[in-house]
Amino acid sequence: MNMRKFWLLFAQSTTVALGVLFIITLFKPDLLYWQTQPQHLTIKQAQPVVSGGHTPSDSFAPAANKVIPTVVNVFTQQKIRNPAHPAMQDPIFRYFFGDRQDSRPRQASNLGSGVIVSANGYILTNHHVVEAADEIQVALADGRTLPARVVGADPETDLAVLKIDAGDLPAITFAQPDSIKVGDWVLAIGNPFGVGQTVTAGIVSALGRTHLGINTFENFIQTDAAINPGNSGGALVDSSGNLVGVNSAIYSRTGGSQGIGFAIPVSIARQVMEQIIKSGSVTRGWVGIEVQDLTPELAESFNLKSAEGALIAGVLKGGPANAGGVRPGDILLAVNGKAVSDSASLLNLIADLKPGVEAQLRVARKQQVLDLKIQVGRRPMQRALEPSQDPELN
Repeated sequence: MNMRKFWLLFAQSTTVALGVLFIITLFKPDLLYWQTQPQHLTIKQAQPVVSGGHTPSDSFAPAANKVIPTVVNVFTQQKIRNPAHPAMQDPIFRYFFGDRQDSRPRQASNLGSGVIVSANGYILTNHHVVEAADEIQVALADGRTLPARVVGADPETDLAVLKIDAGDLPAITFAQPDSIKVGDWVLAIGNPFGVGQTVTAGIVSALGRTHLGINTFENFIQTDAAINPGNSGGALVDSSGNLVGVNSAIYSRTGGSQGIGFAIPVSIARQVMEQIIKSGSVTRGWVGIEVQDLTPELAESFNLKSAEGALIAGVLKGGPANAGGVRPGDILLAVNGKAVSDSASLLNLIADLKPGVEAQLRVARKQQVLDLKIQVGRRPMQRALEPSQDPELN
């Protein structure tokens, strides 16, 4: 009997509970859901890693403060005499009207930058900054302006060395050769547009840029750090303030920076600078050949496995290569065991040879590989290349 009452009570309770649940579900469904707190999602994110120890949130002020005293402004003046009018060549005209030639010179000004490389006043800059200058003035970061003379210049790399009479100057620190990598932060310091010394930041976009038609010997650092007219000869430094290049040119259709600037690597700049300071000029090897790049089509016609090497298009009669047995149509594969990838690399390999020494050229000729020995000559002085519209010197 008790058991029956218990089940009856249980059934009634269950019926009432289900009825209440039905009513709540129908009219207050939100009472059936417990409010859950939103979970905190943790994402593991890698920290930016930049060569030289700087992240984008850090300041480049220490590097800039280290370099700014070593970068100078270079001002040049060139006297240009007005050409005589063609009529002045006629003696009858001169008889009646006299000699009216205006011999007063006009002044042409140029502006650039430079880098102090020694405490006793040697300054590294671009050749095109001081080319044909009659007067050169250097403005130091401490406010002094001093006259400068050209110690020597190398048009083929567009570098020049100046000297000022001053001592105890702040000198820049040279970075180790090949220490800079694509993606590294760099600072460009110079005097763009004559507004005063300016620091801009960017990254290294590419290395070893050649075939630009700017210099004879090209191996440029490409950067997106803003470089403008007047920056030429200024410093390109790493995030620690060490010199990695000398700003030289920009790629632009408007004359202003468009994110493509070129700098001469410190390895080339130092080599040229030391030779100029020591002897006043740069000595390079020369063998007397004319070469062109080996295209895949040419490589196939010569039955070569790859297009590496350079085609010898001409050989100077009586030159070192001619005396050593090199012939037009040979494929130059290596110089002293160093492989030739194209005509630009060959030019640098030959230039690095010391005049008067013997060098070995490996050539391919009619399915044969020959090792020829030649006596290296001295490269004749060359004129600087005429600047093209793009890239343009600045």
